[in-house]
Amino acid sequence: MAIERDEVERVAELARLEIPADRVERMARELSAVLDFATTLNRLDLEGCEPTVFAPAEGALRQDEPNGRRLATEDALEAAPEAEGAFFIVPPIVENVNP
Repeated sequence: MAIERDEVERVAELARLEIPADRVERMARELSAVLDFATTLNRLDLEGCEPTVFAPAEGALRQDEPNGRRLATEDALEAAPEAEGAFFIVPPIVENVNP
């Protein structure tokens, strides 16, 4: 399935992504390749395969174990585009909403 340039621009707008104009064509090709791969997966014969055969149905796939690494608040905020106090400032998700 081929993704067109205008579709990439629309999806980017909905996702609030900035894609440089010179990269839109490449993005369209890459998204088209992903959809083609998904279409290929739909052709697999999975008759008789239970979904839980590949992963355990109960419990986690791995144990989360702390490794002792920590990111200091100051370091995280230093890399943030905007911060106030000990918090990140992010743009609103929903705009013009009257309570």
